[in-house]
Amino acid sequence: MSTDAVQSLSKVESINARTYAAQDKSSALAPFTVKRRQPLANDVAIEILYCGVCHSDLHTARNEWANTIYPCVPGHEIVGRVTKVGENVKKFKVGDLAGVGCMVDSCGQCDNCKLSLEQYCTNNGTVFTYNGPDKHLGGITYGGYSESVVVDESFVLRVPENLELAAVAPLLCAGITTYSPLKHWKVGPGQKVGIVGLGGLGHMGVKFARAMGAHVVVFTTSPGKTEDAKRLGAHEVVVSKNAAEMAAHQSSFNFILDTVSANHDVNALLGLLKLDGTLTLVGAPEKPLDISAFRLLLPRRQFAGSAIGGIAETQEMLDFCGKHNVVSDIEMIKIQQINEAYDRLLKSDVKYRFVIDMASLKS
Repeated sequence: MSTDAVQSLSKVESINARTYAAQDKSSALAPFTVKRRQPLANDVAIEILYCGVCHSDLHTARNEWANTIYPCVPGHEIVGRVTKVGENVKKFKVGDLAGVGCMVDSCGQCDNCKLSLEQYCTNNGTVFTYNGPDKHLGGITYGGYSESVVVDESFVLRVPENLELAAVAPLLCAGITTYSPLKHWKVGPGQKVGIVGLGGLGHMGVKFARAMGAHVVVFTTSPGKTEDAKRLGAHEVVVSKNAAEMAAHQSSFNFILDTVSANHDVNALLGLLKLDGTLTLVGAPEKPLDISAFRLLLPRRQFAGSAIGGIAETQEMLDFCGKHNVVSDIEMIKIQQINEAYDRLLKSDVKYRFVIDMASLKS
C-alpha cells in the first residue's frame, strides 16, 4: 500500500460495533468487536435490525472455499434503519428503512459496472459485504451479524414499507439470485417454467415465477414437499426420482432454474427443455458437472449460469416484491443460536431461511 493510501486510511474515524465472528475455520461464532467507519460524505449508516443466514455464510465461516480471512463476520442479507447520512447523500434520510446485499463497492468504471452489473465487475473491483478488502479502514469488510454497518449510498437499497421487514432480509441474496435469471430470460405468461429444488433459493424461485405469470413446476427428490410447493405457488410437482413423472414432461419447458448445490443429474433436466429452452444454474455443486453434448445439440438448448444481480436490478426486485407482496418464508432466531442454525442448515432443516433478530445481540 502506498504512503498516501496509508495516510488516507489513518484519517478515517471509526467506532466500535458488536458482532458475532468466527476466529478460525473450526471455531464457533462468538461475540466480537470490530471497527466501523464514521460515515463519509457519500455514506449511509444503518442500525441492523435483521440479517438473513445464507449458506455462503457457513461456507465462508468454515473456510470451505479456501479464501476466508479471519476474524470473519458473515452476513449479506441486511435490513435496518438509517441512523446517519453523509453530506452528499440524496436517496436516504435518518429513519428510512434500508437494505444491503452481497456487495458494498465495485470499480464503477468497467463496461459491466456501467451497465449496473457490478457483480460481474471485470476489474476485480467487486467488494463483497464481508471477507472483502476494506479500502477505508484497511483489513477486510465485516458483514451483517452486527449491530451496525456503514455503506456507500450507491450500494444501499430502499426497502418497501408494506412488507414484513424480517422476511425481506433474505431477498437481498436468495431473492435476487433467483429473480435475476428469471428476469434475464424473460419468464412470463404462457411459459412453462421448472424450479429444481425447494430450499432457500428454490422457494423464492417458485414465488417469483408464479408472480411473473408462468406455469410453475417444482422438481424435488422429496415427495413430502409436494403440499408445501403448491402452497408456495407451484402448479405441479414432479418427484425427480420417478421416471414416469419425468418422462411425462420431456421437451416441454421454456426455462428451468436449477437451485441445487448437491451433485445431481443435469442431463435429465436438459432433456426437459423444448427447442431453444434454457437451463440456468444458480446452485453451486462441489464437483464438475458431466454434460452430454447431445442433450444440448438435439434439439438446440442452452445451459447457463447466473450470480446475484446488480444494484439497480436488486432495487427492481425489491419494488416487484412490494407490488406483489412477495417475501421469504423465514424462521427467526437469536444471534446466540447461530451455531445451531449452521448445523441445521447442513441438514436442510429450515423452512426456508433463517433470519437473525439482531436485537438479541444486545442481550
